Amino acid sequence: MVNAEYQQNTTDLLDGKVKAIAYSGFREGQHPDRGEGAVNPSEAEILEDLRILIAHDFNLIRLYDSGENSAMTLALIEKHKLPITVLLGMWLDAEISNHEGCPWLHEPIPADELSTNKIKNAQEVARGIELANRYKDIVVAINVGNEALVDWNDHMVTLTAMVSYVRQVKAAVGQPVTTADNYEWWIQDGAPLAAEVDFLGVHTYPVWENKPIEEGLSYTIENIERVQQALPGKPIMILEGGWATTSTEFSGQSNEANQTRYFDEIYDWAEKTNTTFFFFEAFDEPWKGDPSNAQGAEKHWGIFFVDRSPKQVMQGYQVKKAG
Repeated sequence: MVNAEYQQNTTDLLDGKVKAIAYSGFREGQHPDRGEGAVNPSEAEILEDLRILIAHDFNLIRLYDSGENSAMTLALIEKHKLPITVLLGMWLDAEISNHEGCPWLHEPIPADELSTNKIKNAQEVARGIELANRYKDIVVAINVGNEALVDWNDHMVTLTAMVSYVRQVKAAVGQPVTTADNYEWWIQDGAPLAAEVDFLGVHTYPVWENKPIEEGLSYTIENIERVQQALPGKPIMILEGGWATTSTEFSGQSNEANQTRYFDEIYDWAEKTNTTFFFFEAFDEPWKGDPSNAQGAEKHWGIFFVDRSPKQVMQGYQVKKAG
């Protein structure tokens, strides 16, 4: 049941779409740059991915950075005239050391590394602006940073720096601009940034907070209603939300049946409330998380396995759609 307190207009949808997906094209043995260079997917692999997503009615995707992989994805969409639009990301690395707040940062980030990161971030923002302007018919919005403000992250920037980046991007592009962060951060600390962005980019993960599937939808709604109450007057888009199918962290709740239920329930709610929802995520990502823990949740959020075969939520999709 949709709570009458939360209802957006159709004009609050991104590119007029409810259904969207977070996309990272890295396959088995591939990964972004983790200090020793990236191993990126090929053009043929990215094109295969995009066609899989189109076949399953995902025509709005989220990319997380403005690097080589994202540039290739945008070029392929343009070259093949694919019916896909993009929320383009600009990845920001740490500008301050959050070793006292992040559980997996055990030592301070060296000052010279933080200084280098500021230069890299400036370059990333410049690349993102260039891509947004070059592909202005494909890039429908821009997201500056990803969970770079919440108090547990390992790539923190200051709120002042984020405001500056957002202002810089808004002055240089014609698309709406936001940042993506946890719902609780927006509620507690987000007011100064909400005044700068065009919409609120919110992340919500009930299962990470040990909610059972029976509370998945209701907890998501509660999160979003609290954001709206704290920051009224701004459109809200859920830039990440999903359900892992395998995990050691919450093994009793991570399975394909629960992912399917959350997917179905969340999109029914999103349709009724005019909320763009980027399901996290398209394909499993084995490069993430602890290399020694193949069952870690970080690796298993996809609605497709890493070999591109469909999980339960996507099995028989065309038959379901036709019916």
